[in-house]
Amino acid sequence: MIKFRRTLKKTFNRSSFVKTGDKSMAGFDFDIVVKIGSMALVRKEDNDIDYNIISRLAGELKPGYILVSSGATEIGRIDYMKRNGGRELLGDMEEIKTDYSSQGQTILMEFYRKFIDSSYSVRQVLVEHSHFNDKEKEEHLRRFFFRCANQNAIPIVNYNDPVSNEENRKMEIAALRKTNDEVVECIDNDETAAVIAGLVRARKLIILTSSEGIYMDPNDPSTIIRDVHADNAEEMDKKIDELISYCHGTSRRGSNGAAAKLQFARRSVMNGSEVIIAHARHSLSDILSGKTVCTRMGITGREI
Repeated sequence: MIKFRRTLKKTFNRSSFVKTGDKSMAGFDFDIVVKIGSMALVRKEDNDIDYNIISRLAGELKPGYILVSSGATEIGRIDYMKRNGGRELLGDMEEIKTDYSSQGQTILMEFYRKFIDSSYSVRQVLVEHSHFNDKEKEEHLRRFFFRCANQNAIPIVNYNDPVSNEENRKMEIAALRKTNDEVVECIDNDETAAVIAGLVRARKLIILTSSEGIYMDPNDPSTIIRDVHADNAEEMDKKIDELISYCHGTSRRGSNGAAAKLQFARRSVMNGSEVIIAHARHSLSDILSGKTVCTRMGITGREI
């Protein structure tokens, strides 16, 4: 059984984020990568955009943060229905996803731009798996993220659904697996966020969801696991496997999503980041200060 305990705040080495000789990035790092899921951006009771969550999150973003935001497809679906008498698109699911996501992405960025501090620039970044499986493209992205911090800008990342074809993506992934031991698929923005957190060596990865964190019993909110820390990678690996076991065989909607989040969180934790899984209704400041109930994961004493 997982043991719970409190850990001391660590000292952070900012200089470790900068590559030797990379003068344009000197003195900058990324303390936080934030990921928010589609369902966290939508009010279930009336199937509409949760403007409160978007405005609160956007208002707390600042240079040095990276936001990975899902939601374009679902928000595009909602917007289409509003403009077409409640009707949904019919036909090929891949084409519908393309149509909804392209419609929703503009709305998503419009809201973020509206609520982010007007003194900050906002930069949209649409990525695909190829950007993380090619060293040159990956380095191009890494340098872009650091330039954003230098240039008072906030990057907002999402998967490029409008131009992504699932059949082609699977073929490309299969080809990559023949020559690479580790392949980034970007099948989920949880994976995208974890990969980006490693790319920029973020101190924290915050995953905002529609639940308070990870539960021992997904049907009982009182069983939330608040603190998962280990003294070494091997111990943490075992604890994450145990957490994942709680996410299978349940009737609660989204519990398999929790298992996927943990698999991707494993990458970030092993890289030295602290991972926090929390409800999107909480402010980032409250999450970071420990005022909210959430799940925190990290290897004690390990720094990037």
